Amino acid sequence: MSENKVQFNLKNVHYAVLTDTAGVITYGTPVAVPGAVTLSLDPQGETKKFYADGVTYYQAVSNQGYSGDLEMARYPDQMLKDIWGFTAGTTSKVMTENSTVEPKAFALLYQIDGDADSQNYVLYNCTGARPGIGSSTINESKDPQTQKSSISAVPLANGNVMARTTFDTPTATKTGWFTTVFVEASET
Repeated sequence: MSENKVQFNLKNVHYAVLTDTAGVITYGTPVAVPGAVTLSLDPQGETKKFYADGVTYYQAVSNQGYSGDLEMARYPDQMLKDIWGFTAGTTSKVMTENSTVEPKAFALLYQIDGDADSQNYVLYNCTGARPGIGSSTINESKDPQTQKSSISAVPLANGNVMARTTFDTPTATKTGWFTTVFVEASET
């Protein structure tokens, strides 16, 4: 078998709350978010050119991560609490959003199938806008309504933005992908 020629089918979306304690990054246990519909992320950064001697003498490209939308069938209550700080009343069990609560950073883990093999991804330092609210009336058919969150994935202090498995990634690494956030061990 060889490397994928095409990719399709977003699935196995998970989030893991990121904690930064004095520059030491740790992640909570990944939590599954069922109902993945689409993930559309565009690279962020720019190309700067320096001209000298009548030509492009030097050119630099900055990598500022990715931004775009994560569309889900519905964002679960647990993610609303963990990431966007919603609270549930002790007795009423009513979810309440408070405008003064800052969203938490998180790692976003997901899987994309391919013609030869599936690949697992992790975006290490994400923030997300609250998911939108919307619906429409039922007519001849029940068409499910989805929710989107605008996601921004920026580099960690060490420069890492994203990691993904390859065709050659050991099976043990792939099977453990959604149990802890993968961080490359130092190779000496």
